[in-house]
Amino acid sequence: MSSRIGRALAAGATTLMALGVLAPAAPASATPDHSVTVTVMASSDIHGNALNWDYFKNAEFDDSAHNDVGLAKVSTLVNQIRADRGAGHTLLFDSGDTIQGTPLDYYFAKVEPITETGRTHPMAKAMNAIGYDAVTLGNHEFNYGLPLLAKWVKQMKAPVLGANAVSARTGLPAYLPFIIKTMKVDGGKPVKVGVLGLTNPGVAIWDKANVEGRLKFLDLVASAKKWVPVIRALGADVVLVTAHAGDNGLSSYGTDLPVENASALVAEEVPGIDAVLFGHAHNDVPQKFVTNKATGRQVLLTEPGKWGQRLSVVDFTLARQHGRWAVTGKSSTTLNTNTVAEDPKIVALMKGQHDKTVGYVNQVVAQSKEQLSAAESPYKDTAILDYIQKVQTDLVAKAVEGTADASLPVLSIAAPFSRTAVFPAGPVSVRDMAGLYVYDNTLLGVKLTGAQIKDYLEYSAKYFAQVAPGAPIDLATLTNAGGTPDYNYDQLSGVSYDIDISKPVGQRIVNLSYQGQPVTGDRQFVVAINNYRQSGGGGFPHVTTAPVVYNAQVEIRQALIDAATASGTIDPATFADPNWKLVREGVPVF
Repeated sequence: MSSRIGRALAAGATTLMALGVLAPAAPASATPDHSVTVTVMASSDIHGNALNWDYFKNAEFDDSAHNDVGLAKVSTLVNQIRADRGAGHTLLFDSGDTIQGTPLDYYFAKVEPITETGRTHPMAKAMNAIGYDAVTLGNHEFNYGLPLLAKWVKQMKAPVLGANAVSARTGLPAYLPFIIKTMKVDGGKPVKVGVLGLTNPGVAIWDKANVEGRLKFLDLVASAKKWVPVIRALGADVVLVTAHAGDNGLSSYGTDLPVENASALVAEEVPGIDAVLFGHAHNDVPQKFVTNKATGRQVLLTEPGKWGQRLSVVDFTLARQHGRWAVTGKSSTTLNTNTVAEDPKIVALMKGQHDKTVGYVNQVVAQSKEQLSAAESPYKDTAILDYIQKVQTDLVAKAVEGTADASLPVLSIAAPFSRTAVFPAGPVSVRDMAGLYVYDNTLLGVKLTGAQIKDYLEYSAKYFAQVAPGAPIDLATLTNAGGTPDYNYDQLSGVSYDIDISKPVGQRIVNLSYQGQPVTGDRQFVVAINNYRQSGGGGFPHVTTAPVVYNAQVEIRQALIDAATASGTIDPATFADPNWKLVREGVPVF
């Protein structure tokens, strides 16, 4: 054993073994040719989906591709794989983002928090029943604070991993870095499967309020280089990495933190890894191979989409070589959970907590002074979208108070996500709010100049067809020019402007002003924006490189609900501000 590995073992492995990282599993059977197959299953980005239910629609989940969601569906697939392969041949892992994302998670974090009631978190209850072997921390695990996370970790029967989340004070791992599962083989030596868990460095930005001064989040590649040799030295025959990080090598933030989406980089740069089970990007990646630069070996990568819509299944073939097991083959696929029924055991287990959550989302949170509709939002400034703008502006403005940017005007960006959204006159429920804001976006604040804002609005205005002055307006063809979807038409509040649809794309924004004065190119603004847009969704200019001044990972949909609950009244007189309009040669279209 090299001295480097020996030092690593001395530093961490003895303690980890004392914590129980060497865990037994049921036996596998060797075939006559002394080979054995081990099947690893993986979920990721469950985001609080225990059942196949859409809490915002008050109905079973469905989307345009007819996906299903939830751990109850995942459980059925897991049971089938265990029955087919033999339970002793299988392991089950998750790559993070488990305890945030649906009203179910929100309810037991904020309404009846498990930190106060002591009751078992629904995601711990379901995962324990399914029998996960380990789960890895995602960035959203930190959203509700460290006490709630600690409570959930304690309730989980499976180890919760996060090798690169370390104590800010000591630099030691704050969570278990890895486990080694020992799988007995009938008639042969056991197979040891090592699993290293890595979380996302972006937590340091996204949940700064919860982790600053407490935790640091280290580079995924460097952390894997530290721990993989330790896992190998402890006798692991197969080494897996479960990483809450996408595979494109890019980051949604700047260069101050380690790379956000580093899963492929880990595979390329760290010798000794057989496969990376990754998440965070919400993509369905059945099988992908990356060549390790040091060894030339192929490393398998797979990602099972999001919300329990898919389950990754990885098969490893091992044979005896030089007295120990060696991986001789590997392949993977993803299974669609819409092909199976929900596991009735999980459905029954979730019923009480699910029913409470359904009751919550149907609660009335405010009274609307009048009916507000989003039907005309794609081509007119409507009050219902101004409600989103108002909430976003208020949140970001409060966040920059007392900072160097406190004197800058705060603008806000929102898009017409749904043409069918309505706040009815009278009672407005949590579900009504969710119908307006249909995506799981979080809120950021970035700094842009007047010139950049003009560019941004010009890009957004490509959404409209060019219509000559005096020509009839056809609402069926006015919007969605070039296939641009409604959600990629951004409207800006806090400044006034006209969009001249008689002009070609790139020459449409006129009369851009702030408080009655023309916006100069060098004038600075803080702009409230959602994470999808800030991370590059839609290809809008400037925002991906703009300085970020606020990012507390606040869910915009929940912020709308919280604001309505706090005020009790939705009165457009307090937020409606018709600050933009369509024109042709200065003449309003509507």
